[in-house]
Amino acid sequence: MSGEGSARRGSRVRLGALWVDVLRFADALAEIERLVRAGNGGMVFTPNVDHVVNAESDSKLRAAYQAAELILADGQPLVWASRLLRTPLPQKISGSDLVPRVLIQAGVFRWRVYLLGGAEGVAEMAGEQLREMGIELAGAEGPRVGVEPREDEPQLIERVRAAKADVVLVGLGSPKQERFIHRAAPLLKPAVLFGVGASLDFLAGKAKRAPLWMSNVGLEWIYRLMQEPLRLAPRYLLNDPWFAVIVWQMLRTPRAERLKAR
Repeated sequence: MSGEGSARRGSRVRLGALWVDVLRFADALAEIERLVRAGNGGMVFTPNVDHVVNAESDSKLRAAYQAAELILADGQPLVWASRLLRTPLPQKISGSDLVPRVLIQAGVFRWRVYLLGGAEGVAEMAGEQLREMGIELAGAEGPRVGVEPREDEPQLIERVRAAKADVVLVGLGSPKQERFIHRAAPLLKPAVLFGVGASLDFLAGKAKRAPLWMSNVGLEWIYRLMQEPLRLAPRYLLNDPWFAVIVWQMLRTPRAERLKAR
């Protein structure tokens, strides 16, 4: 990608308060492999519209994103917005697409994987799927984790640390998972921590993903809303429309302030 209207691969573009990496799917997988092999730990986030909106008012969520090694656009609306802003992201890289590919990497490179989050029993069920895939499971649990640290959080972090995982998939929902990862990542090196949202539910067979055509045209949120209307209606119908306001404000920001090197 080149030219005045493009963002170069390896750069970052700004959407509201968040910066997103300009990478294709294969490049993202290569970056993940590099992070794990480097042995210095790291954080991988996949922001969607909800994350961008919430980051405007959540300073701790912004701080987590500022410290992340890899930030990948989860959702077609982010890609469309980046094109409108003349800093186009090459493609959507959703967490639910990324996790299965990372697990394939884990099987090939014999990475130890820890699953953390989900409703009661979900992580354990997903862990059984990993074992059937021949992936080395370092641990699986669905502990109670707070947006702010709970008294028992040090014990949780110690359990994960003692398991010597290479990769930790954290499915706590945003902003809880990003805040927790930001607190825990320095203590869990060399593990690389991923915020994976509902991906543990998908792995465990507790939830179904939207049809591919809905995902490709940016309608995955409607499918999820139909599955969990009471929980998701406030997010999708009241909170997320503010994304349009954020994009409008970004249009009035100089392009040089919306693009930077990684």
